[in-house]
Amino acid sequence: MEEMVAMFLHILAHDVKNRIVQREFVQSSETNCLGALDGTYIKVNFSATGHPRYRTRKGEIATNVFDVCDTNGNFVFVLSGWEGFTADSRVSRDVISRPNGLKVPKGYYYLCDVGYPNAEGFLAPYKGERYHLSEWRGGGNAPTAPREFFNMKHSSAWNVIERTLGLLKGRWAILRGQSYYPVQIQCRTIMACCLLHNFINREMTNSELIEDLDEVDSSFATTRGNEINYIESSNEWTQWRNKLAQ
Repeated sequence: MEEMVAMFLHILAHDVKNRIVQREFVQSSETNCLGALDGTYIKVNFSATGHPRYRTRKGEIATNVFDVCDTNGNFVFVLSGWEGFTADSRVSRDVISRPNGLKVPKGYYYLCDVGYPNAEGFLAPYKGERYHLSEWRGGGNAPTAPREFFNMKHSSAWNVIERTLGLLKGRWAILRGQSYYPVQIQCRTIMACCLLHNFINREMTNSELIEDLDEVDSSFATTRGNEINYIESSNEWTQWRNKLAQ
């Protein structure tokens, strides 16, 4: 990760082309970025006794779903079942510690926001600097320092997960409102919607995709790509947590 930052700073300082940096740092033209990740809340149906655990900061009863997509907007890992109040960093620790959890090849990384740890396999932006794309729009809002420029480029690339999640919820109404089904079934429903999302991306033509996007939000977009690699429900998360506590 340090080498990637050094390459980035070298480009800023010397205004050189990508192939020159590749030669000087002995790197191939293949990007080390596999995609992006983020958490999202999806409303669930739960008994009254379960509400405190699943209540988000906005007062909704929801599960915190951990989502990872590739650079083409296809889901490669999804984990649902964690309570809505659970912090994203806690969910990410669960994801990487599971035997069949998210595995990031050495030297590669997924983009994440500041709510996740800036560790091996995860590349977060600089804290305390402008980050969201809306902050760069308009005259006079261009980056004025290397860290701001890094955050702007990071945000632009990381935005693929926001667009993907927006398109997912735009396609499937069952993910936008509180489900009539128990939380265990709803978690499986989330997985099914992600699988169908990938299938549609693979089979749709570009024109069909544009029409679909117009029905959601102009800020959301995705492109075609490979089908899902791994997906797992977290119905047994309680058992896993109890084992850790022993």
